[in-house]
Amino acid sequence: MRQESGAVSSSASDEQDPLIVVAAAIVRKGHLLVVSKQAAPHVFYLPGGKPDLGEEPMDTLVRELAEELGVHPLAPRFLADIAAQAALEGVPMTMTVYEADIEPVPQPAAELADMRWVTGRESDVQLAPAVREHVLPLLRHRGLLAA
Repeated sequence: MRQESGAVSSSASDEQDPLIVVAAAIVRKGHLLVVSKQAAPHVFYLPGGKPDLGEEPMDTLVRELAEELGVHPLAPRFLADIAAQAALEGVPMTMTVYEADIEPVPQPAAELADMRWVTGRESDVQLAPAVREHVLPLLRHRGLLAA
């Protein structure tokens, strides 16, 4: 973060811009679609990714869903902007989340290792902190997730 007082921080991490991510919250029959990456197959995230230079968030969402799952979003709606720690990179992250349905049936591809439909209450699935601490509560508040 840049300091308003004009003082220069000696810590490089203070000046690091957050990682920008665009992701989809896809819920069907009370279950959220989460994916894991080959780089960290034990941690599950929302499908999505980083925008290319100059790419608009919706274009990023469409591209990432096509690359990762072979699907395209249907009626995407803004859900939230979430500030959290990126689970894999360990740096600050701003994640723009869209609620959407998808078609056709998703199949993991590209850098994905796995995909699962979860309620968020499973004991055998490690969810990324942004999903566990921010996305799940939002979806539960809206009554979208199974108990």
